[in-house]
Amino acid sequence: MSPLLQKSLRRLSPLRPWFRDVSADSLRDDALAGLTNAAIVLPQGVAFAIIAGLPPEYGLFTAIAVCAVAAVWGASMVMVSGPTTAISAVVFTTLSQFAPAGTEEFIALALVLTLMVGALQLMAGLAGMGGLIAFVSHSVVIGFTAAAALLIATSQLSGALGLTIAGGGGAFERFERVVAHSGEANLSAVVVSLVTLATILLVVRIDKRIPAYILALFTGSLAAWLLGGDASDLKFFQPLASVVPAVAVPDLSLSIMGELFPGAVAVAFVGLLEAISIGKSFALRRGERYDSNQEIVGQGLSNMAGSFLQSYAGSGSFTRSGLNAESGARTPMAALFAAAMLLAGLFLVAPLVRFVPVAAMASIILYVAFKLVNIAEIRHIVTTSRSETLILLATFLTGVLSELDFAILVGVLVSLAVFINKSARPSIGVGAPMEKDGRRVFRNVFTYNLTECPQIANLRIEGPLFFGSVEHVEEKFREIEDHFGRKRGTVLNLKGVGKIDLTGADFIITECRTARRRGQDYHLIASHKSARDALRRLHVFEAVGADHVHFTKSDAIRHAVDKVDDEICRSCTARIFHECAGKPGPRVQEPAHDEPRAPEDAPFDAR
Repeated sequence: MSPLLQKSLRRLSPLRPWFRDVSADSLRDDALAGLTNAAIVLPQGVAFAIIAGLPPEYGLFTAIAVCAVAAVWGASMVMVSGPTTAISAVVFTTLSQFAPAGTEEFIALALVLTLMVGALQLMAGLAGMGGLIAFVSHSVVIGFTAAAALLIATSQLSGALGLTIAGGGGAFERFERVVAHSGEANLSAVVVSLVTLATILLVVRIDKRIPAYILALFTGSLAAWLLGGDASDLKFFQPLASVVPAVAVPDLSLSIMGELFPGAVAVAFVGLLEAISIGKSFALRRGERYDSNQEIVGQGLSNMAGSFLQSYAGSGSFTRSGLNAESGARTPMAALFAAAMLLAGLFLVAPLVRFVPVAAMASIILYVAFKLVNIAEIRHIVTTSRSETLILLATFLTGVLSELDFAILVGVLVSLAVFINKSARPSIGVGAPMEKDGRRVFRNVFTYNLTECPQIANLRIEGPLFFGSVEHVEEKFREIEDHFGRKRGTVLNLKGVGKIDLTGADFIITECRTARRRGQDYHLIASHKSARDALRRLHVFEAVGADHVHFTKSDAIRHAVDKVDDEICRSCTARIFHECAGKPGPRVQEPAHDEPRAPEDAPFDAR
């Protein structure tokens, strides 16, 4: 059996490693955490289903089926999966172009979409693609969730104001319709919305562990009753069609799957971004190991199973996961308890759904949308990085002006372009020694205003040396040469080069041969085995000479100093290297340097 097949079977095995962490004590703690989680997801599941354009029970079924399967096969000890705001928004925008929200056709498409999402995620997990998620900038998620929040908020304004207007369209179209009909707002609906929102804000300030949404629904429903209920033209939810999810096979048509494929990719990708970022965050806090590929497998299996149990696509929930951890959860049993308690609670809650006013739920969803926008993180990105700001704006504006699923694609492409651009522009420059904290270190000549050796150019490359970066590196080398002039010797430090391909190797060979034709000396510093193996395989050792490829700076500089012109040394006052002591001229002085001045574009950063 191949190692890949063995690994895949381990990931799919129902006998999970976390089973051995379950004890009587952990079961007690997990049961209490599960009870708290079941309470918060009752109104949350309904709200998310409404965002997705589905009947309320589908959000609750998702919080049961997806939660239970992801808990068993996932990689996190405390993460809780289920319906999420971002995925609900993408599901709605994906499916609304094919069928009206809430219809039988829309529901059937949602189940097919969920199965496709699960299959894509499962294949990605078994193929070991978890590491690729790390290449997607976090700014994509921030921009996407902000766009989703705006779309969600504008979709719920009409419900909060008691308006009956057409749905669909982008955020601006929805907002314009609400403004145009604002004069028709139902005062009773506005009062219910404000009471519901005020309850949430008050309860959250008291203690975040209190089920604020349930209390808010209670006060909102009470306000609706005091205002006269149906007599005040308030709208209420219809009773749940079912309490227990029915087992059904999605209608798999190749034509339908082809139309849904772009949306399935977007939903699968958003789900993995959410789940992995949440799982890693909690694993880091708790000092636990985290397997991204196992998490992807767990998410894929949960969505595939959910598609047969009247569930739509889900992922990790930061709110429920945070509450789970704060409530003392110790193993994934807490999520299983939450799913079981939610299922039991549906029998008690189902008859009460018809008393919930639409305005109250709309107010809760507006609050959820507001909490989606991470103002602090957006401010941090905008004030610290132009490239990340570009990714953020590209994702957000695409989501607002176009479609949410297309926004993910644009964000990923811009993120990839930024990554490639940074990889193609490694840091290049000149270094010299200085004293720092009692020891001798090499630092940036420009940043620290250091004295440089008049005969030896000490260069360093920080970043990959490959076909995409060679042009930039050559340009910087010529700029340094024009600024400092040609030297008798060059020491090129490759310690910061993570990757060297054939084009990069040819560049080094060309630089070396050009220097030697001018009668100059050339040395390389390469200490890492991978770099030395690449240099040997690509014939750099052969061209430069094995005796000119060194493990350390001191060894390279010693050989370079041996080849300099003694007559120039005799009158040199710099003498910055210890090796200069063996050359004629003044005694070696400590390298002079001024306070760091950090120019805007310092071309060297020797660490």
